[in-house]
Amino acid sequence: MSSRLEWLGSLPLEEAEAQLLSCCASRQWVRKMVANRPYADEASLLAAAVDGVRELGWADVEEALSAHPRIGERAEAARREGMSAEDAQREAQWSRQEQSDAATADDAVKAELVARNLAYEERFGHVFLIRATGRSATEILTALHRRLHNSVEEERVEVRAELADITVLRIRKLLGLL
Repeated sequence: MSSRLEWLGSLPLEEAEAQLLSCCASRQWVRKMVANRPYADEASLLAAAVDGVRELGWADVEEALSAHPRIGERAEAARREGMSAEDAQREAQWSRQEQSDAATADDAVKAELVARNLAYEERFGHVFLIRATGRSATEILTALHRRLHNSVEEERVEVRAELADITVLRIRKLLGLL
């Protein structure tokens, strides 16, 4: 077991919750992840994280979405209840890194991202969520165009999958694996 995984398992309850909030802002998800500690290995931790996201009620997913800026917008550190300034700063830094390709897109792509983000929010009532890491701004825009045609239920499935991907990525960062 990695020393960082042991570290996460040994943290006091409130500190472990604060650390995990920077990975996924759903308090329900955080409580479940902390309650099920310790994890035998990285694979079991990541599997529990994915299962936990998929099991969230929609209100809990929306709570998690509230911590994500629009694609192409600069994330600012925003402390939420139970989160330290350091944890909020780390979350914002991760978001900026994850969206770095979208932030450096040409002006036409950025303008289209803004317009499509607004159309998406109007249609679905929440921010467009996608794991931006490893995707170009054009790939993100293509996915956004496609997902605008989803039904509400289809989109909720995609949102949960993207949230799970982002959560796994951030847990791996938290553990120093990336």
